[in-house]
Amino acid sequence: MNGEPRLPDNDDLQELLIVYERIRSGKGTAFLSEESFERIIDHFDEADALPKAMEAAKMGVLQYPYSSSLLIKKADLLIAERQYQQALDDLDKAEILDPNEIDIYILRTDAYLALDMQEMAVELLELSIERFEGEERIDLLFELADVYDDYEAFEKLFDCLSLILEYDPNNQEALYKICFWTDFTGRNAESIQIHLKIIDEYPYNDLAWFNLAAAYQGLRLYEKSIDAYKFAIVINEKFDYAYRNMADAQMRLHQYREAIESLERVIELSRPEDLIYQAMGLCYEKLRNPSQARFYYRKASHLNPDNARIYLKIASTYSKEAKYAQAVKYLEMGLTIKRLDPEFNLLMGETLVKLGRVRDAVHYFLSAVKVKPRNIKGWEALIRTLFVSRQYADAYRHLKEANIRLGVRPVLLYYESAILISSGKSKEGFLLLEKALELNHRTLKKFLKIFPAAVKHPQVVELILKYKRRKRL
Repeated sequence: MNGEPRLPDNDDLQELLIVYERIRSGKGTAFLSEESFERIIDHFDEADALPKAMEAAKMGVLQYPYSSSLLIKKADLLIAERQYQQALDDLDKAEILDPNEIDIYILRTDAYLALDMQEMAVELLELSIERFEGEERIDLLFELADVYDDYEAFEKLFDCLSLILEYDPNNQEALYKICFWTDFTGRNAESIQIHLKIIDEYPYNDLAWFNLAAAYQGLRLYEKSIDAYKFAIVINEKFDYAYRNMADAQMRLHQYREAIESLERVIELSRPEDLIYQAMGLCYEKLRNPSQARFYYRKASHLNPDNARIYLKIASTYSKEAKYAQAVKYLEMGLTIKRLDPEFNLLMGETLVKLGRVRDAVHYFLSAVKVKPRNIKGWEALIRTLFVSRQYADAYRHLKEANIRLGVRPVLLYYESAILISSGKSKEGFLLLEKALELNHRTLKKFLKIFPAAVKHPQVVELILKYKRRKRL
Protein backbone atom coordinates (compact mmCIF):
# COMPACT_ATOMS: atom_id res chain seq x y z
CA MET A 1 0.00 0.00 0.00
CA ASN A 2 2.61 2.55 -1.20
CA GLY A 3 4.82 1.70 1.73
CA GLU A 4 2.39 3.09 4.37
CA PRO A 5 2.27 0.91 7.47
CA ARG A 6 -0.84 -1.02 8.48
CA LEU A 7 -2.55 0.66 11.46
CA PRO A 8 -2.69 -1.50 14.59
CA ASP A 9 -6.16 -2.55 15.79
CA ASN A 10 -5.88 -0.74 19.09
CA ASP A 11 -5.12 2.69 17.62
CA ASP A 12 -6.94 5.60 19.20
CA LEU A 13 -10.43 6.03 17.71
CA GLN A 14 -9.82 9.64 16.76
CA GLU A 15 -6.71 8.66 14.82
CA LEU A 16 -8.69 5.93 13.09
CA LEU A 17 -11.36 8.43 12.09
CA ILE A 18 -8.72 10.82 10.70
CA VAL A 19 -7.19 8.04 8.63
CA TYR A 20 -10.64 6.86 7.51
CA GLU A 21 -11.59 10.37 6.35
CA ARG A 22 -8.35 10.63 4.35
CA ILE A 23 -9.06 7.30 2.66
CA ARG A 24 -12.71 8.21 2.03
CA SER A 25 -11.73 11.53 0.43
CA GLY A 26 -9.01 9.88 -1.67
CA LYS A 27 -6.19 11.70 0.12
CA GLY A 28 -4.62 8.66 1.79
CA THR A 29 -3.80 5.04 1.15
CA ALA A 30 -3.46 3.68 4.67
CA PHE A 31 -4.71 0.16 5.24
CA LEU A 32 -7.50 -0.17 7.80
CA SER A 33 -8.05 -3.55 9.42
CA GLU A 34 -11.38 -5.34 9.50
CA GLU A 35 -11.63 -4.58 13.23
CA SER A 36 -10.92 -0.90 12.61
CA PHE A 37 -13.84 -0.70 10.17
CA GLU A 38 -16.06 -2.32 12.81
CA ARG A 39 -15.03 0.33 15.37
CA ILE A 40 -15.68 3.15 12.92
CA ILE A 41 -19.10 1.77 11.96
CA ASP A 42 -20.05 1.37 15.64
CA HIS A 43 -18.91 4.92 16.38
CA PHE A 44 -21.13 6.45 13.69
CA ASP A 45 -24.02 4.15 14.60
CA GLU A 46 -23.87 5.11 18.28
CA ALA A 47 -23.76 8.79 17.25
CA ASP A 48 -26.96 8.25 15.19
CA ALA A 49 -25.05 9.19 12.05
CA LEU A 50 -26.56 6.34 10.02
CA PRO A 51 -25.54 7.60 6.53
CA LYS A 52 -21.91 7.80 7.65
CA ALA A 53 -22.13 4.38 9.31
CA MET A 54 -23.56 2.92 6.10
CA GLU A 55 -20.82 4.50 3.99
CA ALA A 56 -18.17 3.02 6.29
CA ALA A 57 -19.89 -0.39 6.17
CA LYS A 58 -19.92 -0.38 2.38
CA MET A 59 -16.25 0.58 2.28
CA GLY A 60 -15.44 -2.16 4.76
CA VAL A 61 -17.33 -4.83 2.82
CA LEU A 62 -15.68 -3.68 -0.41
CA GLN A 63 -12.25 -4.11 1.20
CA TYR A 64 -13.19 -7.32 3.09
CA PRO A 65 -15.84 -9.07 0.95
CA TYR A 66 -15.46 -12.29 2.96
CA SER A 67 -16.01 -10.68 6.38
CA SER A 68 -19.22 -12.01 7.88
CA SER A 69 -19.06 -9.47 10.73
CA LEU A 70 -18.95 -6.49 8.35
CA LEU A 71 -21.79 -7.95 6.26
CA ILE A 72 -23.83 -8.35 9.45
CA LYS A 73 -23.17 -4.74 10.49
CA LYS A 74 -24.16 -3.54 7.05
CA ALA A 75 -27.35 -5.62 7.18
CA ASP A 76 -28.18 -4.13 10.59
CA LEU A 77 -27.88 -0.64 9.13
CA LEU A 78 -29.96 -1.59 6.09
CA ILE A 79 -32.74 -2.76 8.41
CA ALA A 80 -32.56 0.58 10.23
CA GLU A 81 -32.99 2.26 6.82
CA ARG A 82 -35.89 -0.11 5.99
CA GLN A 83 -34.04 -1.72 3.10
CA TYR A 84 -35.10 -5.17 4.22
CA GLN A 85 -34.52 -7.20 1.05
CA GLN A 86 -30.97 -5.90 0.65
CA ALA A 87 -30.36 -6.72 4.31
CA LEU A 88 -31.59 -10.28 3.75
CA ASP A 89 -29.26 -10.64 0.75
CA ASP A 90 -26.26 -9.59 2.85
CA LEU A 91 -27.31 -11.92 5.66
CA ASP A 92 -27.47 -14.82 3.17
CA LYS A 93 -23.86 -14.06 2.20
CA ALA A 94 -22.83 -13.84 5.86
CA GLU A 95 -24.45 -17.20 6.63
CA ILE A 96 -22.41 -18.88 3.90
CA LEU A 97 -19.25 -17.43 5.45
CA ASP A 98 -20.12 -18.13 9.09
CA PRO A 99 -23.33 -20.10 9.71
CA ASN A 100 -22.72 -20.13 13.47
CA GLU A 101 -23.03 -16.36 13.94
CA ILE A 102 -26.21 -15.82 15.98
CA ASP A 103 -26.72 -12.19 14.89
CA ILE A 104 -27.51 -13.42 11.36
CA TYR A 105 -30.66 -15.15 12.59
CA ILE A 106 -31.70 -12.34 14.93
CA LEU A 107 -31.38 -9.70 12.19
CA ARG A 108 -33.09 -11.91 9.65
CA THR A 109 -35.96 -12.26 12.10
CA ASP A 110 -36.18 -8.47 12.44
CA ALA A 111 -36.35 -8.15 8.64
CA TYR A 112 -39.07 -10.80 8.34
CA LEU A 113 -41.15 -9.10 11.02
CA ALA A 114 -40.76 -5.74 9.31
CA LEU A 115 -41.97 -7.35 6.09
CA ASP A 116 -44.98 -8.80 8.00
CA MET A 117 -43.67 -12.32 7.47
CA GLN A 118 -44.21 -13.63 11.01
CA GLU A 119 -44.51 -17.26 9.94
CA MET A 120 -41.12 -17.09 8.22
CA ALA A 121 -39.63 -15.53 11.36
CA VAL A 122 -41.05 -18.30 13.55
CA GLU A 123 -39.85 -21.04 11.20
CA LEU A 124 -36.37 -19.52 11.04
CA LEU A 125 -36.00 -19.23 14.80
CA GLU A 126 -37.42 -22.67 15.54
CA LEU A 127 -34.84 -24.22 13.18
CA SER A 128 -32.02 -21.99 14.41
CA ILE A 129 -32.57 -22.82 18.09
CA GLU A 130 -31.44 -26.41 17.51
CA ARG A 131 -28.15 -25.15 16.06
CA PHE A 132 -27.09 -23.23 19.18
CA GLU A 133 -26.56 -23.99 22.83
CA GLY A 134 -26.16 -22.12 26.12
CA GLU A 135 -26.62 -18.35 26.12
CA GLU A 136 -27.03 -18.21 22.36
CA ARG A 137 -29.95 -20.65 22.44
CA ILE A 138 -31.56 -18.61 25.20
CA ASP A 139 -31.09 -15.41 23.18
CA LEU A 140 -32.87 -17.02 20.24
CA LEU A 141 -35.68 -18.24 22.49
CA PHE A 142 -36.19 -14.67 23.69
CA GLU A 143 -36.30 -13.57 20.05
CA LEU A 144 -38.88 -16.26 19.34
CA ALA A 145 -40.91 -15.12 22.36
CA ASP A 146 -40.93 -11.57 20.94
CA VAL A 147 -42.12 -12.91 17.58
CA TYR A 148 -44.93 -14.82 19.27
CA ASP A 149 -45.84 -11.61 21.09
CA ASP A 150 -45.98 -9.71 17.79
CA TYR A 151 -47.92 -12.58 16.23
CA GLU A 152 -50.28 -12.68 19.25
CA ALA A 153 -49.50 -16.36 19.81
CA PHE A 154 -49.50 -15.87 23.57
CA GLU A 155 -49.79 -19.53 24.53
CA LYS A 156 -46.63 -20.29 22.54
CA LEU A 157 -44.95 -17.29 24.11
CA PHE A 158 -45.61 -18.81 27.53
CA ASP A 159 -44.18 -22.13 26.32
CA CYS A 160 -41.07 -20.30 25.09
CA LEU A 161 -40.45 -18.67 28.47
CA SER A 162 -41.06 -22.00 30.18
CA LEU A 163 -38.39 -23.59 27.97
CA ILE A 164 -35.92 -20.80 28.80
CA LEU A 165 -36.43 -21.50 32.50
CA GLU A 166 -35.90 -25.17 31.86
CA TYR A 167 -32.46 -24.33 30.43
CA ASP A 168 -31.71 -21.49 32.86
CA PRO A 169 -33.91 -21.59 36.00
CA ASN A 170 -32.38 -18.40 37.39
CA ASN A 171 -32.86 -16.28 34.27
CA GLN A 172 -34.29 -13.07 35.72
CA GLU A 173 -35.72 -11.72 32.48
CA ALA A 174 -37.65 -14.92 31.88
CA LEU A 175 -38.85 -15.00 35.50
CA TYR A 176 -40.13 -11.42 35.25
CA LYS A 177 -41.85 -12.05 31.92
CA ILE A 178 -43.47 -15.39 32.74
CA CYS A 179 -45.18 -13.83 35.75
CA PHE A 180 -47.03 -11.39 33.48
CA TRP A 181 -47.86 -13.99 30.84
CA THR A 182 -49.08 -16.46 33.45
CA ASP A 183 -51.66 -13.92 34.52
CA PHE A 184 -52.47 -13.01 30.92
CA THR A 185 -52.96 -16.60 29.70
CA GLY A 186 -54.41 -17.92 32.94
CA ARG A 187 -51.94 -20.82 33.01
CA ASN A 188 -51.52 -20.60 36.76
CA ALA A 189 -51.48 -24.34 37.43
CA GLU A 190 -48.59 -24.84 34.99
CA SER A 191 -46.75 -21.87 36.45
CA ILE A 192 -47.02 -23.43 39.90
CA GLN A 193 -45.38 -26.62 38.67
CA ILE A 194 -42.62 -24.69 36.84
CA HIS A 195 -41.73 -22.64 39.90
CA LEU A 196 -42.01 -25.48 42.41
CA LYS A 197 -39.41 -27.29 40.31
CA ILE A 198 -37.14 -24.22 40.29
CA ILE A 199 -37.53 -23.72 44.04
CA ASP A 200 -36.74 -27.37 44.67
CA GLU A 201 -33.38 -26.83 42.97
CA TYR A 202 -32.81 -23.18 43.95
CA PRO A 203 -34.68 -22.56 47.23
CA TYR A 204 -33.31 -19.00 47.60
CA ASN A 205 -34.66 -17.72 44.28
CA ASP A 206 -36.92 -14.88 45.46
CA LEU A 207 -38.43 -14.29 42.01
CA ALA A 208 -39.44 -17.95 41.76
CA TRP A 209 -41.19 -17.70 45.15
CA PHE A 210 -42.89 -14.48 44.00
CA ASN A 211 -44.12 -16.08 40.77
CA LEU A 212 -45.32 -19.12 42.68
CA ALA A 213 -47.28 -16.84 45.02
CA ALA A 214 -48.75 -14.90 42.08
CA ALA A 215 -49.87 -18.16 40.43
CA TYR A 216 -51.57 -19.29 43.67
CA GLN A 217 -53.20 -15.86 43.84
CA GLY A 218 -54.44 -16.29 40.27
CA LEU A 219 -56.22 -19.48 41.39
CA ARG A 220 -57.60 -17.68 44.47
CA LEU A 221 -55.54 -19.88 46.79
CA TYR A 222 -54.80 -16.88 48.94
CA GLU A 223 -53.45 -18.69 52.02
CA LYS A 224 -50.83 -20.51 49.92
CA SER A 225 -50.13 -17.28 48.07
CA ILE A 226 -49.40 -15.41 51.31
CA ASP A 227 -47.09 -18.19 52.51
CA ALA A 228 -45.09 -18.03 49.25
CA TYR A 229 -44.85 -14.24 49.40
CA LYS A 230 -43.48 -14.54 52.92
CA PHE A 231 -40.69 -16.82 51.65
CA ALA A 232 -39.85 -14.26 48.93
CA ILE A 233 -39.68 -11.53 51.59
CA VAL A 234 -37.48 -13.60 53.89
CA ILE A 235 -35.01 -14.00 51.00
CA ASN A 236 -35.32 -10.38 49.88
CA GLU A 237 -36.65 -8.17 52.66
CA LYS A 238 -36.85 -5.18 50.29
CA PHE A 239 -39.08 -6.92 47.77
CA ASP A 240 -41.78 -4.23 47.65
CA TYR A 241 -43.92 -5.96 45.02
CA ALA A 242 -44.14 -9.04 47.22
CA TYR A 243 -45.50 -6.89 50.07
CA ARG A 244 -47.86 -5.18 47.63
CA ASN A 245 -49.32 -8.41 46.25
CA MET A 246 -49.44 -10.01 49.68
CA ALA A 247 -51.53 -7.08 50.91
CA ASP A 248 -54.01 -7.74 48.12
CA ALA A 249 -54.28 -11.41 49.11
CA GLN A 250 -54.69 -10.47 52.76
CA MET A 251 -57.46 -8.02 51.91
CA ARG A 252 -59.30 -10.72 49.99
CA LEU A 253 -59.16 -12.88 53.11
CA HIS A 254 -60.42 -9.89 55.15
CA GLN A 255 -57.11 -9.80 57.03
CA TYR A 256 -57.13 -6.03 57.05
CA ARG A 257 -54.72 -5.44 59.94
CA GLU A 258 -52.14 -7.70 58.31
CA ALA A 259 -52.74 -5.96 54.96
CA ILE A 260 -52.08 -2.59 56.59
CA GLU A 261 -48.71 -3.87 57.86
CA SER A 262 -47.80 -5.07 54.36
CA LEU A 263 -48.85 -1.77 52.79
CA GLU A 264 -46.82 0.18 55.34
CA ARG A 265 -43.76 -1.78 54.21
CA VAL A 266 -44.56 -0.89 50.58
CA ILE A 267 -44.63 2.79 51.55
CA GLU A 268 -41.27 2.42 53.32
CA LEU A 269 -39.62 0.67 50.37
CA SER A 270 -40.97 2.55 47.36
CA ARG A 271 -42.27 5.88 46.16
CA PRO A 272 -45.62 7.05 47.57
CA GLU A 273 -48.51 6.00 45.32
CA ASP A 274 -52.12 7.03 45.47
CA LEU A 275 -53.25 3.42 44.91
CA ILE A 276 -51.35 2.25 48.00
CA TYR A 277 -52.85 5.03 50.11
CA GLN A 278 -56.30 4.17 48.76
CA ALA A 279 -55.79 0.53 49.74
CA MET A 280 -54.76 1.67 53.23
CA GLY A 281 -57.91 3.78 53.41
CA LEU A 282 -60.08 0.86 52.36
CA CYS A 283 -58.53 -1.38 55.04
CA TYR A 284 -59.32 1.18 57.73
CA GLU A 285 -62.86 1.56 56.38
CA LYS A 286 -63.34 -2.19 56.67
CA LEU A 287 -62.04 -1.94 60.25
CA ARG A 288 -64.71 0.72 60.88
CA ASN A 289 -62.23 3.50 61.41
CA PRO A 290 -63.48 6.19 58.99
CA SER A 291 -61.26 8.98 60.32
CA GLN A 292 -58.09 6.95 59.73
CA ALA A 293 -59.41 5.85 56.34
CA ARG A 294 -59.96 9.49 55.48
CA PHE A 295 -56.37 10.32 56.49
CA TYR A 296 -55.03 7.97 53.80
CA TYR A 297 -57.63 8.92 51.19
CA ARG A 298 -56.51 12.52 51.61
CA LYS A 299 -52.90 11.48 51.11
CA ALA A 300 -54.01 9.76 47.91
CA SER A 301 -55.85 12.88 46.75
CA HIS A 302 -52.70 14.97 47.23
CA LEU A 303 -50.81 12.64 44.89
CA ASN A 304 -53.62 12.40 42.36
CA PRO A 305 -55.89 15.45 42.69
CA ASP A 306 -57.64 14.73 39.39
CA ASN A 307 -58.99 11.36 40.54
CA ALA A 308 -62.62 12.12 41.36
CA ARG A 309 -63.18 8.66 42.88
CA ILE A 310 -60.91 9.53 45.81
CA TYR A 311 -63.19 12.45 46.76
CA LEU A 312 -66.12 10.05 46.64
CA LYS A 313 -64.31 7.82 49.14
CA ILE A 314 -63.53 10.76 51.44
CA ALA A 315 -67.18 11.83 51.31
CA SER A 316 -68.23 8.28 52.19
CA THR A 317 -66.12 8.36 55.38
CA TYR A 318 -67.82 11.58 56.45
CA SER A 319 -71.25 10.10 55.72
CA LYS A 320 -70.45 7.13 57.96
CA GLU A 321 -69.81 9.61 60.77
CA ALA A 322 -73.02 11.50 59.92
CA LYS A 323 -70.93 14.55 58.99
CA TYR A 324 -73.01 15.30 55.94
CA ALA A 325 -71.97 18.92 55.39
CA GLN A 326 -68.31 17.84 55.07
CA ALA A 327 -69.36 15.00 52.79
CA VAL A 328 -71.10 17.50 50.50
CA LYS A 329 -67.90 19.57 50.30
CA TYR A 330 -65.89 16.64 48.94
CA LEU A 331 -68.68 15.50 46.64
CA GLU A 332 -68.68 18.99 45.14
CA MET A 333 -64.93 18.66 44.55
CA GLY A 334 -65.49 15.36 42.77
CA LEU A 335 -68.33 16.80 40.70
CA THR A 336 -66.09 19.58 39.40
CA ILE A 337 -64.08 16.78 37.74
CA LYS A 338 -66.91 14.40 36.82
CA ARG A 339 -69.99 16.60 36.69
CA LEU A 340 -72.16 14.05 34.92
CA ASP A 341 -71.08 10.97 36.86
CA PRO A 342 -74.33 9.20 37.98
CA GLU A 343 -72.76 7.75 41.12
CA PHE A 344 -71.56 11.16 42.30
CA ASN A 345 -74.92 12.76 41.59
CA LEU A 346 -76.76 9.94 43.34
CA LEU A 347 -74.61 10.10 46.47
CA MET A 348 -74.83 13.91 46.52
CA GLY A 349 -78.62 13.64 46.37
CA GLU A 350 -78.75 11.08 49.20
CA THR A 351 -76.46 13.26 51.34
CA LEU A 352 -78.51 16.40 50.73
CA VAL A 353 -81.67 14.51 51.72
CA LYS A 354 -80.06 13.81 55.11
CA LEU A 355 -79.38 17.55 55.43
CA GLY A 356 -83.06 18.26 54.65
CA ARG A 357 -82.22 19.94 51.33
CA VAL A 358 -84.83 18.03 49.35
CA ARG A 359 -85.13 20.42 46.41
CA ASP A 360 -81.36 20.34 45.82
CA ALA A 361 -81.35 16.55 46.23
CA VAL A 362 -84.03 16.16 43.54
CA HIS A 363 -81.83 18.21 41.16
CA TYR A 364 -78.96 15.72 41.57
CA PHE A 365 -81.24 12.67 41.27
CA LEU A 366 -82.60 14.11 38.02
CA SER A 367 -79.01 14.52 36.75
CA ALA A 368 -78.29 10.88 37.62
CA VAL A 369 -81.31 9.48 35.75
CA LYS A 370 -80.71 11.78 32.78
CA VAL A 371 -77.17 10.42 32.28
CA LYS A 372 -78.06 6.80 33.06
CA PRO A 373 -81.79 6.36 32.44
CA ARG A 374 -81.69 2.56 32.66
CA ASN A 375 -80.19 2.53 36.15
CA ILE A 376 -83.05 1.85 38.57
CA LYS A 377 -81.14 3.18 41.60
CA GLY A 378 -81.44 6.75 40.37
CA TRP A 379 -85.17 6.42 39.71
CA GLU A 380 -85.74 4.79 43.11
CA ALA A 381 -83.95 7.60 44.91
CA LEU A 382 -85.83 10.28 42.97
CA ILE A 383 -89.30 8.74 43.46
CA ARG A 384 -88.64 7.81 47.09
CA THR A 385 -87.49 11.34 47.97
CA LEU A 386 -90.46 12.98 46.26
CA PHE A 387 -92.86 10.56 47.97
CA VAL A 388 -91.42 11.02 51.47
CA SER A 389 -91.60 14.81 50.99
CA ARG A 390 -95.28 14.33 49.97
CA GLN A 391 -94.81 15.59 46.44
CA TYR A 392 -97.10 12.84 45.18
CA ALA A 393 -97.90 14.34 41.78
CA ASP A 394 -94.22 14.76 40.88
CA ALA A 395 -93.40 11.33 42.27
CA TYR A 396 -96.14 9.75 40.12
CA ARG A 397 -95.02 11.64 36.99
CA HIS A 398 -91.42 10.47 37.33
CA LEU A 399 -92.55 6.94 38.19
CA LYS A 400 -94.43 6.74 34.90
CA GLU A 401 -91.34 7.97 33.08
CA ALA A 402 -89.30 5.28 34.85
CA ASN A 403 -91.81 2.64 33.69
CA ILE A 404 -91.25 3.74 30.09
CA ARG A 405 -87.47 3.52 30.51
CA LEU A 406 -87.29 0.31 32.53
CA GLY A 407 -90.47 -1.64 31.95
CA VAL A 408 -92.29 -3.47 34.74
CA ARG A 409 -90.19 -3.58 37.92
CA PRO A 410 -91.66 -4.85 41.23
CA VAL A 411 -90.14 -1.99 43.24
CA LEU A 412 -91.81 0.55 40.97
CA LEU A 413 -95.15 -1.21 41.46
CA TYR A 414 -94.71 -0.97 45.23
CA TYR A 415 -93.85 2.74 44.96
CA GLU A 416 -96.81 3.39 42.67
CA SER A 417 -99.06 1.59 45.12
CA ALA A 418 -97.77 3.79 47.97
CA ILE A 419 -98.33 6.95 45.90
CA LEU A 420 -101.86 5.97 44.92
CA ILE A 421 -102.91 5.01 48.46
CA SER A 422 -101.40 8.23 49.86
CA SER A 423 -103.16 10.26 47.13
CA GLY A 424 -106.55 8.86 48.11
CA LYS A 425 -106.72 6.33 45.27
CA SER A 426 -106.74 3.39 47.63
CA LYS A 427 -108.55 0.88 45.42
CA GLU A 428 -106.03 1.20 42.57
CA GLY A 429 -103.22 1.18 45.12
CA PHE A 430 -104.36 -2.08 46.76
CA LEU A 431 -104.64 -3.78 43.36
CA LEU A 432 -101.08 -2.75 42.48
CA LEU A 433 -99.83 -3.90 45.89
CA GLU A 434 -101.33 -7.34 45.29
CA LYS A 435 -99.68 -7.53 41.88
CA ALA A 436 -96.33 -6.46 43.34
CA LEU A 437 -96.57 -9.13 46.07
CA GLU A 438 -97.14 -11.75 43.42
CA LEU A 439 -94.10 -10.64 41.43
CA ASN A 440 -91.59 -10.26 44.27
CA HIS A 441 -92.51 -10.46 47.96
CA ARG A 442 -88.94 -9.63 49.07
CA THR A 443 -89.28 -6.04 47.85
CA LEU A 444 -92.16 -5.46 50.28
CA LYS A 445 -89.63 -4.12 52.80
CA LYS A 446 -88.90 -1.15 50.51
CA PHE A 447 -92.63 -0.37 50.39
CA LEU A 448 -92.90 -0.44 54.18
CA LYS A 449 -89.71 1.60 54.62
CA ILE A 450 -90.96 4.59 52.62
CA PHE A 451 -94.60 4.11 53.68
CA PRO A 452 -94.69 2.75 57.27
CA ALA A 453 -98.17 4.22 57.70
CA ALA A 454 -99.43 1.61 55.22
CA VAL A 455 -99.96 -0.86 58.08
CA LYS A 456 -102.69 1.44 59.41
CA HIS A 457 -104.78 0.40 56.41
CA PRO A 458 -106.60 -2.87 57.23
CA GLN A 459 -106.67 -3.78 53.51
CA VAL A 460 -102.87 -3.59 53.30
CA VAL A 461 -102.44 -5.81 56.36
CA GLU A 462 -105.02 -8.23 54.96
CA LEU A 463 -103.22 -8.42 51.60
CA ILE A 464 -99.87 -9.11 53.25
CA LEU A 465 -101.33 -11.82 55.52
CA LYS A 466 -103.26 -13.31 52.63
CA TYR A 467 -100.09 -13.54 50.55
CA LYS A 468 -98.14 -15.14 53.41
CA ARG A 469 -100.89 -17.73 54.02
CA ARG A 470 -100.91 -18.57 50.30
CA LYS A 471 -97.15 -19.11 50.32
CA ARG A 472 -97.40 -21.51 53.25
CA LEU A 473 -99.97 -23.72 51.48
